[in-house]
Amino acid sequence: MNDRMTTPWGEFALTRFPEDPRERLRAWDASDEYLLGHLAEEKVPLSGTVVVLGDRWGALVTALAEHGPTQITDSFLAQEATRLNLARNGVETGAVHLLTTQDAPPERVDVLLVRVPKSLALLEDQLLRLAPAVHEGTVVVGTGMVKEIHTSTLELFQRILGPTRTSLAVKKARLIFCTPDPSLERPAAPWPYTYTLPEDIGAVSGRTVVNHAGVFCADRLDIGTRFLLRHLPAPGARRVVDLGCGNGVVGTAVAVADPAAEVLFVDESFQAVASAEATYRANGVPGHAEFRVGDGLAGVPDGSVDLVLNNPPFHSHQATTDATAWRMFTGAKRVLRPGGELWVVGNRHLGYHVKLKRLFGNSRLVASDPKFVVLKAVKR
Repeated sequence: MNDRMTTPWGEFALTRFPEDPRERLRAWDASDEYLLGHLAEEKVPLSGTVVVLGDRWGALVTALAEHGPTQITDSFLAQEATRLNLARNGVETGAVHLLTTQDAPPERVDVLLVRVPKSLALLEDQLLRLAPAVHEGTVVVGTGMVKEIHTSTLELFQRILGPTRTSLAVKKARLIFCTPDPSLERPAAPWPYTYTLPEDIGAVSGRTVVNHAGVFCADRLDIGTRFLLRHLPAPGARRVVDLGCGNGVVGTAVAVADPAAEVLFVDESFQAVASAEATYRANGVPGHAEFRVGDGLAGVPDGSVDLVLNNPPFHSHQATTDATAWRMFTGAKRVLRPGGELWVVGNRHLGYHVKLKRLFGNSRLVASDPKFVVLKAVKR
């Protein structure tokens, strides 16, 4: 597969993170190329503060590195991919300022480039955070594939920053042009969002959940997690990992049921881990908890965990893939002690029992309904 992106600033070797020789998805797409081509063609001045929001794998900031851009991302994996891609192309990491969606944004933005995220809520949150730094002369250009840009996307730019229009589509990609209006009266930021859990889900019934923007099912409990919460293992595991923790409701349920448990909340989303910590704190749970943004279970010692709880994603941006689930399962097997258990909830049709049997040599059905299964695998 060709891993080189050709731009007006040169040709760049790019990869996703973690690197996988079997990976068929590139680290950039036509929307990245369209945006970079537009900047060069229109001779957009890049001498001021350039901010790139939502750069998927660092393709945009790697191409624009000579202009010292600031990257803002919710993804630990995207940030690691950016470091890797800068190094691959002989660029010092310090040439690009790497911020997360939880960091304070720059005080002034002269060029704002937005790779439209899958989550409309995350886009709203970040535009509201950046709006005070945008001035009348700021160049604002968004980009995405046609299927990613909707009327609601354009309405957000218009409502928060100013008049907005779109380009013609090229290679199924489209640009968004926004003219900032500093006099605009912006809406109040609705994030983080807090709600109360239902009463029929075990230890966390009636408890509080806090969601930062962009976290899966931000305004309600998703049905897969609800099903898992009704079928959690009995208390007793000392070291527990809520892997891909999202808003942390599963790990919080473990801590509520068993204050002696040590719970590690892990996710690759900075927004998710902030949500998990806020959810845990909001419920005043006694006991020990750790919150970590990272690449799955990387950094967790081998054989150090009694129980891993997991509701794996099966999408990477717009692509359907089981690569993330497979990496989560293999990571779980590594960190579990002999006799330790991995509990997984997933859609029935995903066939996770096959993967678990191949990896652990066993897989037991704990519970099922017409849509979901809860499976258990034991490390021998």
